[in-house]
Amino acid sequence: MANLIIDIGNTALKACWTSGITLGKIFRYQGEGIVDFIMSLTSREKPEIMVLCSVRNISAQSLKKIAGRCERLVVVDEEVSARFGLPSSLSPDRTASIIASRFLFKNRSCSIFDLGTVITVDFLDAEGNHKGGNISPGFRTRFRSVNRYTRNIPLFDIPDETLETGTDIATSVSSGIVSGIMFELEGYMSNYPENINVFTGGDAIYFAKRMKNSIFVVCNLVLMGLALIAVDYDKKD
Repeated sequence: MANLIIDIGNTALKACWTSGITLGKIFRYQGEGIVDFIMSLTSREKPEIMVLCSVRNISAQSLKKIAGRCERLVVVDEEVSARFGLPSSLSPDRTASIIASRFLFKNRSCSIFDLGTVITVDFLDAEGNHKGGNISPGFRTRFRSVNRYTRNIPLFDIPDETLETGTDIATSVSSGIVSGIMFELEGYMSNYPENINVFTGGDAIYFAKRMKNSIFVVCNLVLMGLALIAVDYDKKD
């Protein structure tokens, strides 16, 4: 029997069926009715283990409903973090990304950058110990913030290309935001030159192709971590 893993982010839901650590077709969903969408995924097949990772609050009633559609529901929380020797303060998606990075880059120190609604960076030493991390506003969040908290600056689209310095309002905002994030990322890489740099999240490719440093882009890092969690629970429990 296959497992089902689900990652509910700030913007969208991603889910897929897995066999061991092999990911199947990835389903994406945006909008209301997340629980109903999960129900639809399990309408024809009941997963052995369902791993749910969510940065949003899900009611106890909804969790009970979801649990009824699988043999075992594992919600990534403080208990899961402790099981893998990680701090309880980490969000579920960061926990999953770290578990996947430990697997992919065993015995190597890593800087893990998740570029989404927010930008998170987590640092691992060569033994896989979490050495801390930071959170800052994400790419699109910065555009929306400039628009929301000023009187006369509109909301601009994400640029395909940017100038080093802007020549009008639109290019000044775009180059300022892109350059600011680039300086931020490059600063971390400069501080940890021995680390492997791992990019994930919706804006990973956008920034990876602009970096001079060597970057490993793993678009489904969180899902891979959730698959590893499912395998671990299947083996031990």
